[in-house]
Amino acid sequence: MRRLDFRLSRPSCRTLMCLAIASAFPCEAALAQEVVAAQEAPAAQAHPGQGGQRLDVVIVTAQRRAENIRDVPMAITTLSGDKLDTLTAGGQDIRFLSGRSPSLNIESDYGRSFPRFYIRGQGNTDFDLNASQPVGLVVDDIVQESPMLKGFPVFDTEQVEVLRGPQGTLFGRNSPAGVIKFDSVRPVFKTEGYLNVGIGNYRAKNAEGAFNLPFSDTVAARVSLQSQNRDDRVHNPRPTGTRDLEGYHDHAGRIQLLIQPNKEFSALLNVHARDLDNNATLFRANIIKQGTNDLVDGFDYGTYPTDGINKQTLRTKGANMRLRWNLDQVTLHSITGYETADFYSRADVDGGFGAVYAPPMGPGYIPFVVETADLLPHHRQLTQEFRVESNGAGPLQWIGGLFYFNEDIRIDSISFDSLAPNNPQNPFYATQDQSTKSWAAFGSLNYTVSDKLKLRGGLRYTSDSKDFSARRIEATTAGPFIINNDSNNVSWDLSGTYALDKDTNLFARIATGYRAPSMQGRLFSLADRPSFADAEKVLSYEAGIKQEMFDRRARVSASVFQYRVKDKQLTAGSGVINMNQLINADKVTGQGVELDFQAVLSDSWRMTFGGSYNDTEIKDASLFVQQCGNFANTGGRAGCTVTDPVGPFPGTLRIDGNPLPRAPKWQANFTLSYSVALGNGEFYAHTDWAYRTTYNMFLYEAKEYKAKSLLEGGLRTGYKWNDGKYEVTAFARNITDKVQVVGAIDFDNLTGILNEPRTFGAQFKVNF
Repeated sequence: MRRLDFRLSRPSCRTLMCLAIASAFPCEAALAQEVVAAQEAPAAQAHPGQGGQRLDVVIVTAQRRAENIRDVPMAITTLSGDKLDTLTAGGQDIRFLSGRSPSLNIESDYGRSFPRFYIRGQGNTDFDLNASQPVGLVVDDIVQESPMLKGFPVFDTEQVEVLRGPQGTLFGRNSPAGVIKFDSVRPVFKTEGYLNVGIGNYRAKNAEGAFNLPFSDTVAARVSLQSQNRDDRVHNPRPTGTRDLEGYHDHAGRIQLLIQPNKEFSALLNVHARDLDNNATLFRANIIKQGTNDLVDGFDYGTYPTDGINKQTLRTKGANMRLRWNLDQVTLHSITGYETADFYSRADVDGGFGAVYAPPMGPGYIPFVVETADLLPHHRQLTQEFRVESNGAGPLQWIGGLFYFNEDIRIDSISFDSLAPNNPQNPFYATQDQSTKSWAAFGSLNYTVSDKLKLRGGLRYTSDSKDFSARRIEATTAGPFIINNDSNNVSWDLSGTYALDKDTNLFARIATGYRAPSMQGRLFSLADRPSFADAEKVLSYEAGIKQEMFDRRARVSASVFQYRVKDKQLTAGSGVINMNQLINADKVTGQGVELDFQAVLSDSWRMTFGGSYNDTEIKDASLFVQQCGNFANTGGRAGCTVTDPVGPFPGTLRIDGNPLPRAPKWQANFTLSYSVALGNGEFYAHTDWAYRTTYNMFLYEAKEYKAKSLLEGGLRTGYKWNDGKYEVTAFARNITDKVQVVGAIDFDNLTGILNEPRTFGAQFKVNF
């Protein structure tokens, strides 16, 4: 065999680790596959232990059927097993998923509740409790519409699927950007379980466990519980307001009962609840250095001088029943879901103490006092789906169904007098009531044209009805202001998969999506009126390749995409007061590329890499928004430095040509795992990293409100013994302790929101 540079012909370089290193050098990349082809047979004989590891076959239900991920014609990323365990170590909330899939970003202005999801740049920065999002969240086949339902903790989870691109046919309304799908571990007919307990800095104490119990050959139950707790880590040195902050107690549980009397029928009952008691996000006044996006000199993370009360509670509960009948030619499904939430969040939005008219004040310039709370005293969601699918072996497969959605919500927005003893509630407040009813009929066809070519198509008709009212209550009452809206939409998709060979599939997809009209009535004064945004509709094109390589020791998925959104729903800040305005942009475009790669480098080493590029643009020459109100409210003392062209009215800016907010252009994630037999067990180490570039925090551009690029990493090491029954682990998250501004409030002063600092700890797990 001919000799190659970097000594690729040596036996020690026949693993994927060596090939990955060689491939990092352009002059050698073309030779890597040649080396594998030339050495595959002799290498297996010379090193019988080498190559024993393979990537697991990944099964997804993105198309409402169980399929190999390689055969599904869309961009999908999955997370499960050890990777999920690593990312959730230390009590992270659902934001741990941010950046762990190409084109996925997650953030929150409320802390551990109300996460906001972005896929391919599309999301919603709205902080109103009535906000809709273009990313759908589905947990155990039930859509989670309210923002208060979307932060349910991730535990005892079988798999997370991130479906990028419109999902308007099979998942329906409010998913034009994509869907994130969670599937819990289901009951099985054997006794098993686990208990995982951990401690960490800031006196964190976490526990998670599950117990699976078969009552008979036909009935089994699974109980899954989680408790995440941390002491306060930020102190208020002032004599007023909440003194200690950022601790939490987050408890959640799930009980499932599986009844399966025969192969033809099964019933799965799921009851779940969450009880969260913590602080709202800390809005920190004047922490951004004017004219830059740096933190001010001498910033102290552990200190938060305030005169406001900070408290947040969230109680959610729900139940669902999934029935399945396997008949001769078809399978019938009935999926019934009920969810409810009760939420209270109170924070000092001005981010400091006192005011210019009530000295002393600080830190920095406080133009006025703003201490508010948002409540969700009533929420109820009911869903019902009936679905029938073919189960024969012929070339034609199909799915058809009906879906019904019913939601009632009540939102209260109140305020408090931070300057009076005990911070009493002010007598004026605003309320919103909304009733939503929606139904849909949908169907899809899969046709195997040949051994190489498979085609798919889907169609969905959706009808939406919303009845909305808002009131402002002071000495006199403004309202109720009523908005009644009926809308309908037809979504469709066409896609195909072509097999180049047994390991390589090409795919292409055209799809549409739809977000229902939105209303908002967080009225700040008697003169305010509710805002309304028309439905948005997206048309998306996507093509890519999915390939398994090196005898399933590596897997790659790559895609390119382009989309156009008509009447894109956006949220504009008021500029001078603490409220939002819904607007529609005439058009928004997006395009980009995505890559997912996993590899078994050797029997001891595994790695994954993901990356994405997203170029989004708002295209509406007539659209303008108010600029940051903190320039006018503070007389420029704590004002932002805008870079957009001025609008037609004083204090306004044109946003035509701007990217979507909170949409980084570049994202990347990387993991590397090592394991080796040691003594009577196994030692392992796992590191993971996520990187994103800068983004605009708001629709307009300002130097202070452009988030810096961010790189965060984690590390987890451990030892398993007694055939994996016992496991001890040490972990660290954000190991570089990088702290920077990731969000902001722009109406009063240079108020910033920070990412989480470094956390670390240890865990012990027992499986039984």
